Amino acid sequence: MNRILLVALFLCSGYSIAFAQSDRWQQKVKYVMDIDMNVQTNRLKGKQKLEYWNNSPDTLYKVFYHLYWNAFQPNSMMDMRSRELGNIEFRTADNQIIKDWDSRVRDRIRHLEPDETGYQKILSLKMNGASQAFKVQETILEVRLTKPIPPKSKVVFDMDFEAQVPLQIRRAGRDNPNTGVRYSMSQWYPKLCEYDEEGWHPTPYVAREFYGVWGDYEVNITLDKNYIIGGTGYLQNANQVGYGYEKKGTKVVRQQGNTLTWRFTAPNVHDFVWAADTEFKHITRDIPNGPTIHVLYKNKPNDTANDNAWKEVADAAVIVLPFIEKHFGEYPYKQYSFIHGGDGGMEYPMATLVSGPGLGTAFHEWMHSWYQMMLATNESLYAWIDEGFVTYAEDLVSAFYKQQKNSPVRGNELSTGPSYAGTELPLYHAGSYAGYFSLVKSGLEEPLTTHADHFNTNFAYARAAYSKGAVFLAQLGYIISDSLRDKTLLEYYKQWRFKHPNANDFIRVAEKVSGIQLDWYKEYWVSTTKTIDYSIDSLWEQGGKTKIRLRMIGQVPMPIDVLLQYKDGSKATVYIPQLSMFGEKPAEGDIPRLVKESWKWTHPVYVFEVDQRLMNVQSIEIDPTWRMADVNRKNNKLELKW
Repeated sequence: MNRILLVALFLCSGYSIAFAQSDRWQQKVKYVMDIDMNVQTNRLKGKQKLEYWNNSPDTLYKVFYHLYWNAFQPNSMMDMRSRELGNIEFRTADNQIIKDWDSRVRDRIRHLEPDETGYQKILSLKMNGASQAFKVQETILEVRLTKPIPPKSKVVFDMDFEAQVPLQIRRAGRDNPNTGVRYSMSQWYPKLCEYDEEGWHPTPYVAREFYGVWGDYEVNITLDKNYIIGGTGYLQNANQVGYGYEKKGTKVVRQQGNTLTWRFTAPNVHDFVWAADTEFKHITRDIPNGPTIHVLYKNKPNDTANDNAWKEVADAAVIVLPFIEKHFGEYPYKQYSFIHGGDGGMEYPMATLVSGPGLGTAFHEWMHSWYQMMLATNESLYAWIDEGFVTYAEDLVSAFYKQQKNSPVRGNELSTGPSYAGTELPLYHAGSYAGYFSLVKSGLEEPLTTHADHFNTNFAYARAAYSKGAVFLAQLGYIISDSLRDKTLLEYYKQWRFKHPNANDFIRVAEKVSGIQLDWYKEYWVSTTKTIDYSIDSLWEQGGKTKIRLRMIGQVPMPIDVLLQYKDGSKATVYIPQLSMFGEKPAEGDIPRLVKESWKWTHPVYVFEVDQRLMNVQSIEIDPTWRMADVNRKNNKLELKW
């Protein structure tokens, strides 16, 4: 019995592998913000007290803040980049010409009037009571400190600021013409940049992806009392606010005057979002031993279909959470809010802004609570670990929900029957593979290591981060087995939540769970654009046995599963590990498996034999599950005609 098999038996027997917990330090923040929102001028005034713990071993001589809304001004980096990408055109399958720019941004920033732009202005800034000089460089505020911040120490920043809410362009804004929502308040406050073992991350707001410091938030928002708010955190004065937040049976007593102050707290998060509208309808669902689900959406009088669609979002969340927690880890907060707003779907701690009640979008954004809100890789550098892993999870959650609606099963598991999964392979993830293959075919692919804002095209970014990132996980199941991939995801969550892991951290967890070396997989799949292509080259009979020659045409080496079907109806699987794995995955399924010698990546061909006459062979197929992202499956199967 070899070492790999022993590991597999231990896992199946309920034993756990001992993992050394990461001692990676984390910076910490505590925000206290008092916000006065003027709904006539669309401007807000804010006071921000920020406690900052420097838990690093470094002395900090400067700090940086994000001023995201400064991007919504003519000639900003976001404006110029969008217009530049608008010069790139594609021809679609139905022969339509489309531009590569984000259709929500286009050249709209260029045409904003002064009262339609966004801005965040710093009026004053102090550290420990001493005024600090600062320099605004569009969406980044640079502060050169009068006194450095020593390691293992805490300072307090006090800031006065004001901001103007831009017309809805991207993520944040007001008066969205598509949803009708008045305010989508994301990236709305000066936010301290993250400092980690790689140093500061003052990433300008050009297009996408975020990275933040975990901490606690106290946010008090005062605005017109006719507005209803949904957002991050826990409402502390629910019985004074009402609007569906109050305890059942409580008489709501609101403050005197024309305004209302909403008081929120949010523990251990790295951002805070809110949205407000006078016509929000608020529904809730309580999950037993779990969070309260809030859904706030723009009311459409006498539109039963709209009401039912949003109610299904709330009901679906209750149904799928047990499945999510079983496969991806526990949701640790006491509430989650699906809020009508934004311009598609955008994730934040304890909340998401969605432009409609589509379940796929709702599931996708909620799964960001795991891969961006709790694990929180630096999305600018590892967008695929967030968006790709979330897309992978969305596929499974959507399939599970469909299953439970049509024919519920116990145990929070997915059936593999065609009525649930469909007939398209690979099961649950065919769309992600199709997206990746379209990227390869386009000739525009760039490595996953490319910074999210530095891709040459939006097309290449989207297909890489979402599709190729999802395929990374689905294909990992092919390499180490689905069961060990699933254990890897849970162990990754347990070991790295709230610690900003990177790609190598995930790979090391997978290696420890599986006992298989995987550095080669990360190198080829993440750092290059090389592709997989294996073929059945030839077969012949020799000495009463069938010889089969396989050929590696692509440049990415992989382990190989080969399914043989014989005339008598029997089947067998031949498993050929890749030498770089220095191990083998456990057997999957009930078909007998023959394990052969490892294939060396330097060798373009591999020959093996089976103890059957050639005339008994009916068909041979490489990777019958289609989990290996082979760019040319036409040469993967051979049916013999006798």
